[in-house]
Amino acid sequence: MLIVENLCRSEDREDVRYDYSYRVVKNKVTFPEIYKVQIESYGIEVERRDTVNGFLVNIERDSVKNISPNKDKVIALVKMLYKHTVSPLHLIDILGEYIDDYTTDYDEMMNNICSC
Repeated sequence: MLIVENLCRSEDREDVRYDYSYRVVKNKVTFPEIYKVQIESYGIEVERRDTVNGFLVNIERDSVKNISPNKDKVIALVKMLYKHTVSPLHLIDILGEYIDDYTTDYDEMMNNICSC
């Protein structure tokens, strides 16, 4: 896994500081039906670090490893998460429909590879 983009923001509520990291990560996906074909795939990792009086008290993290082979689509998603300060606890709830829609990107990529 390679971090391609990392957006950070902080939020203070009462006596807790919440530091968020929104990352686009790059992976490789192998398709067993096509011998030795690997394509780049992009996913998202969201992390929240909770700090009280300078002490780290909690870390929440969630990720979706392979969303799309289209880097621009995944970067747009991570910017949306950043803009709305989405917690890792709600990552799957927010991304679910996008993930379902973007699975066809892999089919298109495989069709392009096979038609060569």
